[in-house]
This record gives sequence, C-alpha cells and structure tokens, in this order.
Amino acid sequence: MRSHLLNDTTAERYRRSVTEGIERVAAKLATTDRPFTGVTVDALAPRIERIDLDRPLHDTTAVLDELEEVYLRDAIYFHHPRYLAHLNCPVVIPAVLGEAVLSAINSSLDTWDQSAGATLIERRLIDWTNERIGLGPAADGVFTSGGSQSNLQALLLAREEAKTEDLARLRVFASDVSHFSVKKSAKLLGLGADSVVSIPVDHDKRMQTLALARELERCRDEGLVPMAVVATAGTTDFGSIDPLPEIGALCTRYGAWMHVDAAYGCGLLTSLKNRDRIDGIERADSVTVDYHKSFFQPVSSSAVLVRDAATLRHATYHAEYLNPRRMVEERIPNQVDKSLQTTRRFDALKLWMTLRVMGADGIGELFDEVCDLAQEGWRLLAADPRFDVVVEPSLSTLVFRFIPAAVTDPAVIDHANLYARKALFASGDAVVAGTKVGGRHYLKFTLLNPETTADDIAAVLDLIAGHAEQYLGESLDRAS
Repeated sequence: MRSHLLNDTTAERYRRSVTEGIERVAAKLATTDRPFTGVTVDALAPRIERIDLDRPLHDTTAVLDELEEVYLRDAIYFHHPRYLAHLNCPVVIPAVLGEAVLSAINSSLDTWDQSAGATLIERRLIDWTNERIGLGPAADGVFTSGGSQSNLQALLLAREEAKTEDLARLRVFASDVSHFSVKKSAKLLGLGADSVVSIPVDHDKRMQTLALARELERCRDEGLVPMAVVATAGTTDFGSIDPLPEIGALCTRYGAWMHVDAAYGCGLLTSLKNRDRIDGIERADSVTVDYHKSFFQPVSSSAVLVRDAATLRHATYHAEYLNPRRMVEERIPNQVDKSLQTTRRFDALKLWMTLRVMGADGIGELFDEVCDLAQEGWRLLAADPRFDVVVEPSLSTLVFRFIPAAVTDPAVIDHANLYARKALFASGDAVVAGTKVGGRHYLKFTLLNPETTADDIAAVLDLIAGHAEQYLGESLDRAS
C-alpha cells in the first residue's frame, strides 16, 4: 500500500494518475452540451449505494470509469453558459493549477512550521485586498472557508469590541434581504432571537438608511447596545448594494461596528469601470470577500478583512504544542492566531496564481462582462410582456417571474413558475434559481459566466415560458 503514498519514489505514478484524471475532466468539459443531465435522486442514489467501499478496485482507470458513472456524467457544470442559477462561477485555469499544486504539497496554514512561504503568500494577498478596499495601514485579515464563516468571525469581533457582559443588550442591524448567515451567526454567538433587527429596503432592494437611523436611535433610547450594522455589497437574491457611505456615517454616530458583506460584490474591487458602486466600503471595520464568487476561483477561497489588526486577538488562543505565546515575541507568523480554524488549506495560492498570470485587470474585465450582460438581460425582460422583472441589476442578478396573459390568480402563477423551474432542471437544458419576493415565487438568473450571451438568456426565457404554459394548459384540462 505504500505505493499509493505521494513521495519521491512515487512521483511518476502520481504524474500518470493525475494526468489520466485531468484528461477525463478535459474530455468531459469539451463535450458537455448541457449544464445537467436531468438525473433524479431516485435514479442516481442506487448507483452509489450499490458500490461496496470495502472492496477496492485497485486500478485508477477502473475507478475513473466508475466515477464517470456516479459523478462526472451527471455533475452540474457551472462552466456551461446556460447554468444561470446560484453564485457559482466558472473557474480560471491558473486557479485550477494552483489547486493542483496546493493539494499535492498539502501545506497547512495554521502555523509557520507547516507552511513557510505559504503563510507569507496568504499575508501578502490579505494586504493586497485591504489596499484595494482602502482599509488603511493597520488592516489585516485571514482566509476562511466562505462568506458564512467570514461573517461569523466579523460578528464575533464586533461582539467582543462592544465590551458588554450582557449579551441580551446587543443588537445587530441588517437589511431584510441580507444573507441568512447574519442571523445564524447571532445564534452561534449566543445572542437572543431578537438580537438581529431587520431594516426594510427600498425599491432597489437597498437598506433604507432613514429606517436604520430610527432603529439605532431607538436602540440607544432603550439602553441597548448597537453591536454592529451589516451592510451588504451584493445581496444574494438581487445583487443590490446598500448605501455604504451613509451607513458608515451612522455607524460612526452611534458607535456601531460596520461590517460589509461583500461576498458577491467583491469583484468590483478589480472592476475597470464599476468600482465606484462600492464607494464607502473603506469605512468598514470588517469586510467579507468571496473570491470563489466574483474572482472566478474554485471553492473555497474567501477572507475576512479588518480595519484594525488588533481586533483579531478575539480569535486568538495559544496551545503549547502549536502556537505558544513565545512565538509572538519571536515574531513567528502563525495564521492560526487570527483564524477560527486550525488546520487550513493553502487556498490563497489559487488567487496568487490568478493574479500572477492574469492580473487584477483580467479578473475585473470578466466581472464587468457579466454585469454588462445582466443589463442586457434586464432590458430583454423589461421589454417582454410575458415576464415581470423586479429590479434593475446592480451586479449580475435578475429576479423575475412569468406572468401569463390569461391568468390573474397569484397562486396559479406561483405554481406555473415553480413548475417551469423544476421542468427546466429535469430537462437539463438550463439551470435557474428561485426565490420569494413579497411572498410570491420568482425565478432568478445569477450571471457569472462571461461565455453566456443575451441569446442564451432569450432562449432560456422561451424555455421557461414554454414549460409554464404547458403547466397552465394541463391545469385547465384537469379543471374542465
């Protein structure tokens, strides 16, 4: 079994095995003509359940053949231009190369003696991102597993900086359309169910600052503590960007920590023409970025950034076997001192490779393309009487629903849209997402693929309308 260990004696076997796997994936990418096969859980589950994991195949080719059957054939391919559903991006080749390198070397980013140069690369990328945000010379941060963890750590720091023992007095303010991880984080941090105050949004799905000001004033009047305001730069459903300068001013006035959840909108940090959409982000005390959304990186690649490096001490614990206190005096850079995680992958290498091959402008150009595409899609939807589109996009998301000319019952329209999404997924011709607006079912395009065209959008809209009309026709037949 030692022949399977990656080391100096097995380097050639490693090369052959990885090359064979890469060739399989490359062939699949080159021949995939739909984002999904439409396979069902009931069809796929038995294939996987019948595999006896206690009886290995002892052959890489045979295992790859089996993997084709249980995974590759029916995977959902985000690179396909008609994958339009969630915040999943196609990935850039330099980042995939970085993934291959980091997996083989397998550095762990918790301590210097497990990572060496990897630690310094991650720290340089944190500095680079902070420079792009404009957080100032005292800024710092650390890579995380994703936006939810970044938001959790940011709110942990905010809780500790609020400097009160009475957690019941703490309040977090976020918009009605902020990410669910805000409420989840509050619960994990021991805050009460009423600790997160939802602030209404305007027609463009942006936090209403007048409403925020009223709630902050009421918080102060009631002797409560405004722990944090979470502003969103790119909401999951709408891509809307809260008014960051105004929110920053209110946070200063009321002494609240300002956290900007820019998991989606962080791509604007590299934008060639839309960077001003997140002006005000430099006022934040902490920022979440997800490189694996709008920087076209493989999952996972995220970070939490802070204006004041000293606040990261709230996540610091020292263990004698790992990062004893003397290492701080010796100026040994242990990233575990900043992180909620201990063992942690060298995910920063993917972004490093991307910047060194493509440059920041290259990333920004790709993100600008999908933002421009969303504007084209919005114009198509606004001009099409079959659809109701909710809001003009700030980033690359479109929320809409099919509105049949002869049906007025909102519940029937809901069912028609739900059916259309399900039928489209089952066909494998395209994948779209869904959400609720005002209690009603809507569909959603999240456009993160520069290869998607306006023609793709138009074609998918026709497919949606066709499925919805089929449902309505069958409903009328059943009713008659």
